[in-house]
Amino acid sequence: MRYDFDSIIPRRGTSSLKWDFEQKFAGVTGLLPLWVADMDFKAPPEIVAAAKRRVEHGVYGYTLEPESWFEAAAAWLTGRHSWSVERDWMMASPGVIPSLAASILALTEPGDGIIIQPPVYFPFSLRIRGNGRRVIENPLLLNGTRWEMDLDGLERVVDGRTRMLVLCSPHNPVGRVWEKQTLERLVGICARHRIVIVSDEIHADLVMPGFRHVPVAAVSAEAAAITVTLVAPTKTFNLAGMGGSVAIVADAALRAKVEASHRAIFAGVANAVAAAATEAAWRHGVRWLDELLAYLAGNYTYLVSALGEKLPAVPVLPLEGTYLPLLDMRGLGLSEEEVRRRLLHTAGVWLEEGRAFGRGAEGFQRVNIACPRVLLAQAVERVAAAFHAPA
Repeated sequence: MRYDFDSIIPRRGTSSLKWDFEQKFAGVTGLLPLWVADMDFKAPPEIVAAAKRRVEHGVYGYTLEPESWFEAAAAWLTGRHSWSVERDWMMASPGVIPSLAASILALTEPGDGIIIQPPVYFPFSLRIRGNGRRVIENPLLLNGTRWEMDLDGLERVVDGRTRMLVLCSPHNPVGRVWEKQTLERLVGICARHRIVIVSDEIHADLVMPGFRHVPVAAVSAEAAAITVTLVAPTKTFNLAGMGGSVAIVADAALRAKVEASHRAIFAGVANAVAAAATEAAWRHGVRWLDELLAYLAGNYTYLVSALGEKLPAVPVLPLEGTYLPLLDMRGLGLSEEEVRRRLLHTAGVWLEEGRAFGRGAEGFQRVNIACPRVLLAQAVERVAAAFHAPA
């Protein structure tokens, strides 16, 4: 490998959410944190160099995204996902969730219904309720170890004021990479009921070997006409602390509304270093990402094997996309509270509780495998010991 994913980079004391806020959020110190979707790897050197050049310039005034920034984003989407995006369709944003909020304000009215598919990234429901809209849940179905969209159920939950569906693709936390046939059926239902799709595709680049991400807007002309797609290099290259994302809307009328809402709330990325870093990511990050994905696949294989040997009562669910597999803790026969207590206080490992993501994930824990393998191995040893130990 050209890049180093094995070295442990100390992060405590860097104002890291993942490493420095354990007392506030978990109530325990000294934890091994494998929770929030944040990698413990350095960004590619090309990104570091671009950020360094911008910092060394020494003047950090109001910043525009250069046209080369949009060109880099479009080239990445074409090369990585075979999706040809026109410049006019694109607008800059500080992040995917701000663009989700802007889209909610632009395309729905207070009291309107917005569909989510739990278990799902919980900021979706927070933004919907926080802006005075109704959350309509259409939970995923767990068939054995594989999660599926309940498309028949989707038809049933639509009411007269359902205006939007927020799609998570690839899906966090269940790790599904939605296949084209499923997306085609979803688009057909939404188009028939005049429902706009806002698709969070921030994990689009993080797909396991053998799977391929399909942008929902690229499925058909019908899909493009009703879809707002939200993408960013921040999850791919671990740049969440900088920010920077793109909202993409092909339909002119839909785009005009979303652009007006974006302008009313914020103006672009507005971060000089982020603009330089994210452009460098799109232009120079391919080889690093390919090696990262191979390393993550190795971590996943290790996790399945090691837990299967040391704690067979806790299977690891299949992972198609993201670096956040679910552990099925239900076979331990313990309450949610006891599982959390043993993880935090006995194992000293901080995972993300499945129930935080809503209906269907009770009894699961989400684990972040985007870390040096030695840390993952430590976590496995600690967790296995904690659940073999007497209560």
